[in-house]
Amino acid sequence: MERSGDLLPGTFDMLVLKAVSLGDMHGWGIADRIEQLSDGVCAIQQGAVYPVLQRLLRRGWVVAQWKASDNNRRARYYRLTASGRRQLADEIGWWRRSIAGVDRVLSAKPSEA
Repeated sequence: MERSGDLLPGTFDMLVLKAVSLGDMHGWGIADRIEQLSDGVCAIQQGAVYPVLQRLLRRGWVVAQWKASDNNRRARYYRLTASGRRQLADEIGWWRRSIAGVDRVLSAKPSEA
């Protein structure tokens, strides 16, 4: 059975923060970077990343600057702030605790219930 690429609630901001932490990037590139790094598991619709970026800007986790893109068009490039790096570290910690807990449940044997 094939699963859809739906993300769990609370993970999209973390993935965008991580993608931006790897280097300044414009919105389209961020979505593409996430899809590539996940080997296509996380298929991001181009329009979905922009509301997240606006929320991250308001929270001070990223900053933006207009630059020329690879094809010489103006694009808004996003960069992680110190506050964004701290937030990313917090979210990665939450994610790792969450998947460890889920894994413990999935690995449980009847004698442990």
